[in-house]
Amino acid sequence: MLEIYTSEQARQVANRTIYKIKEQTEIVDDCWVNLYSPTEDEIARVESELNVPQEFLRYPLDEEERPRIDFDDDTGIVLIIVDIPYSKREKDIIKYETSPLGIILANKHIITVSIKQTTIFDQFIENRIKDLIVGFRTRFTIQILSAAARDYLRLLRFIDNTIDVAETSLAKMISNEDLYKMLELNKSLVYFSSSLKSNEGVLEKLMRGRTIKLYDDDEDLLEDVVIEYRQAHEMAEIYSTIVNATMDAYASIINNNMNTVMKVLAAATICLTIPDIFGSFFGQNCPMPWDDGFADKPGPFLFLLAIALISLLISIIVMKKKKLL
Repeated sequence: MLEIYTSEQARQVANRTIYKIKEQTEIVDDCWVNLYSPTEDEIARVESELNVPQEFLRYPLDEEERPRIDFDDDTGIVLIIVDIPYSKREKDIIKYETSPLGIILANKHIITVSIKQTTIFDQFIENRIKDLIVGFRTRFTIQILSAAARDYLRLLRFIDNTIDVAETSLAKMISNEDLYKMLELNKSLVYFSSSLKSNEGVLEKLMRGRTIKLYDDDEDLLEDVVIEYRQAHEMAEIYSTIVNATMDAYASIINNNMNTVMKVLAAATICLTIPDIFGSFFGQNCPMPWDDGFADKPGPFLFLLAIALISLLISIIVMKKKKLL
């Protein structure tokens, strides 16, 4: 899909011009070209009209592409690749992952390329970003990075709430479903932590001002974005540590419960085996109540029964003293 947007003057408020985003049908100067899941024809159109290296348009479409900054010496075009977060639902489990986003700074245009449609651009298209002017490409780039950082923080808060719910459920009853949810959350946090660390490296290169020119206001805004990414990175690592500790704790609880069950079964087996020894040794020659001669000689059976019950009682008392029952 190919979308084209420009900034147009909307109104004047107290010596301040307010701009709004408007969609266009043709590529013009100072416009924003948004490509997501592009077709070959759309890639060829952008490449020919804006003279953008084809590999710059294709790098962000590789899911395994890592965040970095690239520069084309012939055209002077800059490519910035960062990882952005997204969520997807599979059955009853919500998975959080990351995908590459390419930001291409051309001479008079800014181009964004992604594998799938991303929600971070909704606030730009709906004019919910303050002081947004597409023609100010450096500031626009930093605003995109800031929107991605806020999306990380938003999803991390969702993950934190999910962890709390899973812990509450596990405290009541340990189930495989809740453990699977915790495992998926741990995987998501690993993805987030890795992507945020790589994004921080890209931001540090931008802070040096060698790749793109930074103005004073842009430097202040970029510093705030760096702080947001560091905060998100720390949150991801903290939550990952919490999930790992929780999984280890419940693994220990499961093992302890299993050991308790096995201990009780072993003690019960011992308690029942002792009376069985007396019954097996003497019972073969002892008349039973249903035998014809039992009325004349009930003593052996009663004596054997008393020995079995007494031995069972003694073994239970011993096991309880040993805290095995």
